[in-house]
Order: sequence, then C-alpha cells, then structure tokens
Amino acid sequence: MARRLRFNGTGSGVGGCPAVHEDLDSGEIVIHGTPLTDPEDVAKLQHLGEGETPIVVPRELLVDFGPKEATRPPRIIDLDDFGKLFENFEHTAWRLETRRRFASDETAPDFQAFVETGEAPLDLYHPFFTTIRNQTQQGKRCERVRIVDDPPTIGQRYLLYSAKRNCDMGEDIRNLWRADSDRLRLPAEDFWIFDSRLVALLNFDDDDNLLNVELITEPVAVNRYLQVRDAAWHYAVRYDTFAAGLTT
Repeated sequence: MARRLRFNGTGSGVGGCPAVHEDLDSGEIVIHGTPLTDPEDVAKLQHLGEGETPIVVPRELLVDFGPKEATRPPRIIDLDDFGKLFENFEHTAWRLETRRRFASDETAPDFQAFVETGEAPLDLYHPFFTTIRNQTQQGKRCERVRIVDDPPTIGQRYLLYSAKRNCDMGEDIRNLWRADSDRLRLPAEDFWIFDSRLVALLNFDDDDNLLNVELITEPVAVNRYLQVRDAAWHYAVRYDTFAAGLTT
C-alpha cells in the first residue's frame, strides 16, 4: 500500500530539493537530497546497510522541518472555546473546507428549501454571522477556500448558493475543484488559521458532526498549513465566478 506522505518543507528557495516528508501513518521521516557518492566519504560511515543511500542535507533543513519529539499530545478544545477564537483574532481568519458534507448545514432553516427548490431565503440565523460582520467592519479579514467535487454534492451546492450571505457579512469565499486540490496535494483536512500563528484542526465523527477542535501552535507545523493556504488561495476562484461556471 502506498504511503500517505505529507510534505513538511524544503530548505531550497529555488529547485525544491532537499526536502522533508513525513509518513502520516508510521511517523517515519523521508528525506531527499544530494546522495553522498565519494567512496572515501562513504567508507567512513558506520552502520550503512545494504541498499541504503546516504543523503547530504543542510543542518537547517532538519532544524526547521524535522520532528522535535516523537509524540506531541494534542491540545483539544470544545466548541465554545472554538467560537471564542472568532471573537478574539487580531487580523486574519482563514479556512480550508475539504469535506463533502457538514451535518450542521442540514439543520439550517433554509437548507431543506434549497434541496426542494434550489433556492432559499438566506437568513442570519446564527450568531457567527454577526461576529464576522463585527470583525470585518474593523478591517479584519475572514477568508475561505472550499473544495468542490465534480459533480458537486448537495451540501457543496448549498454552500455555494449561501456564500453570498457570508460575503455580505465581509467574508471572502473562493472555490477550487477537488481535482485541482489533488494536483496541488492539498491535505484532506478542514482547518482554520488565525493570525498566521494558530491552526484550529476540525475533528468530525462518522456522521459529519463537528466533535472538537485541535489547536496547533508549533511553528513548523503551522508553517505547513500556511503553505497550504498560499497554494489554495492562489488557485481558487471567487464563489460567484465559480458558480457561474457550473451553469455554462
């Protein structure tokens, strides 16, 4: 079975080599770079096994992107504390949405009407909308990229339709086809980034209900999510332009 590899980072600003990847299942680290080939140098290495290739990488690569400890206990917060993050962020809140369904959306007052007719009144039924409006009126940014399947699920169509309500509150919502997300190797995770320093990783149950949130503040880990943000935002399309493309 192929490994589930996550790109941790590269010390190169040009060619992308050398780099560090991590096996999400085993925790093993994969490093690629320039092989050590000089016979005199290779002869000095101890415990070099048959079939093994010594790799030369800058020390900074391991300092910046190598694991700092074997395990890091997750810091889990409940949904009330998660909600407070939107009240207290200083300048930016950014989200990647990769799921095909959110159970919470189906409890919205206008969801069933949309399922039946393809349209619905977009009421401000949740305090979240008021919070975001208050924050964006202060000049803060709230942005999302939503991954969409081809064809879109009913939940994705609902979010595309209701994005206008969010944007009227000051959000900037963009969309990206899942095929493009896969090409960019974006992770299959749902998360928020607050002020480019804190990641809130959303954990769901098998019925697509949000259970809790894991806070990630370790700089190297946060940096990986920032790289995902930059790639997704660059290629994503404004929700209204994206929606228009579905009907043409």
